[in-house]
Amino acid sequence: MTIGASGDSRQSKNQRREAAREKAKQLREEQRKKDVRNRVILISSLSVVVIAIIVGITLVITSTLKPAGPGPLNMASDGITIGTGFTAVTTPALASGESPVPTTNDPASGVVDIRMYIDYMCPYCGQFETTNNTQIGDWVKSGAATVEIHPLSILDRSSLGTAYSTRAANAAACVANYSPDQFWAFNGLLYTNQPAENTSGLDDSTLKDLASQAGVTAQSDISSCIDSKQFKGWVADATSRALQGPLPNTSETAVTGTPTVLVNGQKYTGSLTDANAFSAFVVQVAGEAYSTATPTPTPTTGS
Repeated sequence: MTIGASGDSRQSKNQRREAAREKAKQLREEQRKKDVRNRVILISSLSVVVIAIIVGITLVITSTLKPAGPGPLNMASDGITIGTGFTAVTTPALASGESPVPTTNDPASGVVDIRMYIDYMCPYCGQFETTNNTQIGDWVKSGAATVEIHPLSILDRSSLGTAYSTRAANAAACVANYSPDQFWAFNGLLYTNQPAENTSGLDDSTLKDLASQAGVTAQSDISSCIDSKQFKGWVADATSRALQGPLPNTSETAVTGTPTVLVNGQKYTGSLTDANAFSAFVVQVAGEAYSTATPTPTPTTGS
């Protein structure tokens, strides 16, 4: 009995030892599987991160290399030309990456070429516009002159983070694109309602309202264009081109400040608040181009 009991005890220990070994084996196997799962999860997570980084880098490179979107219709020179009766000269839109096409003008034709590089936040532009809008308008309406307006975005920093210069120039491009014959009126309203520097500027709703006041013929399209900042990229590129130069049809190498006003290619450097001074300059420049101007802008008493 004693021997039998001892044998049973040894067998029980062996069984327990075997069970322990089996349990340890199961634990090792479970740990191995767990380690494998963890490695798979880690590798998968790293792969996702790497892919995200690659996609991000690709998007940055693509956006950097991608040329600006197409510009507005009727501004192939980076400006819009307004002629007799305030009718805009029509031109095709600039394609992505395409260089602007300078407007040609023959001074001997008797038509004075006035070109203005302006920023709708610029107070000096506002002074020049307020002083000379009426007499320039009279010359353009009668056919004595054409005016080519180049909206720029130099003073975005002066609008408390709202990028008003860009938004206003974009709105002007929207009108040029969809309702060009109302551009002169819209341009004037932007200055009549010009905000002061270092304010947030006019909001987009007000810009759309001014377009309506100008009598645009495609209000819905223009409103969508203003909301989407459709020509924001073109505004930036046109501004860069003006600041870097060269400026076509003039000895001026680049825009160094606004307003930059050119009359038959000659830069006006006189008073911004004296309409007679500007009128005299226009007549002088016109006289240099032809001895008998037909028609000739005549001095107009301005405010």
